Amino acid sequence: MTGHSVLAGQAAVVSGGSRGVGRAVAELLGELGVAVVVNGRDAAAVEETVAAITSSGGRAKSLVGAADQEAVAAALIETCTATFGRLDILINCAGIAEPPGSSILSISPDDFNQLISAHLGTAFHTCRVAARVMAAQGHGAIINTGSVAFLGDYGGTGYPAGKGAVNALTMAIAAELKSTGVRANVVCPGAKTRLSTGLDYEKHIEELHRRGLLDEVTMRASLDSAPPEYVAPIYAYLASDLARDMTGQIFVAAGGFVGRFDKPAPSVLGYRDHHDSPPWSMHELHTMLGSATARP
Repeated sequence: MTGHSVLAGQAAVVSGGSRGVGRAVAELLGELGVAVVVNGRDAAAVEETVAAITSSGGRAKSLVGAADQEAVAAALIETCTATFGRLDILINCAGIAEPPGSSILSISPDDFNQLISAHLGTAFHTCRVAARVMAAQGHGAIINTGSVAFLGDYGGTGYPAGKGAVNALTMAIAAELKSTGVRANVVCPGAKTRLSTGLDYEKHIEELHRRGLLDEVTMRASLDSAPPEYVAPIYAYLASDLARDMTGQIFVAAGGFVGRFDKPAPSVLGYRDHHDSPPWSMHELHTMLGSATARP
């Protein structure tokens, strides 16, 4: 079964679909027979992507605006249903980079809030509107874009916080909507885009390596990422019925590498029944937690 036969005739919204990973995803969906609403904040870039899809025989519609705004998010879903008669897929690729040199020591509240809004706000507003349509019709696929930066290894503040929140929101959406036939997953992409190129980015990665946050292999991989076209297929797969039993998953895709984060689960370090035991003392916690964190 080809990708075209699996996805042909469906309709999708792609926020952040005018550049980088989002554009590669939008163009691939167009090639596979999906009608696409392309969203971005730069009108020229949005129209260029739409033209690339339609010139290749695909169907696409533009909608310019910031998808973290409630009105824009609602307009995206309405445009898809009004133009193409349906909504099957929502893919969120919109986002902004952390300011150069940003850290908890230097970030401003305004910059932090903008980062949270661009990532978490986009996912919330678009998913909120799309979920109602999808749940009512009994099917739909949501794919949000996370980042391995949520682990903290790449530093920053609002970017890793926003991406970690996107992961959590998506898992909650997946659990809540599973019985309705709506699926939700996350892709953490690694690709060479405008957010991962340039002198500032290279200096940042090298500095993280110098500080011991990134190992040699990760540093070199971060500086030599594959084009977005290598990441786009996993979005298309998760949008298709081939992945109909897959929801609540967080995937990593970078070049030829595909991975998955296992769902976090606590390791039992100690237990006592509160019905017949006092709270842990600080000394007991130190003995227990200190020995556990000291293990290799």
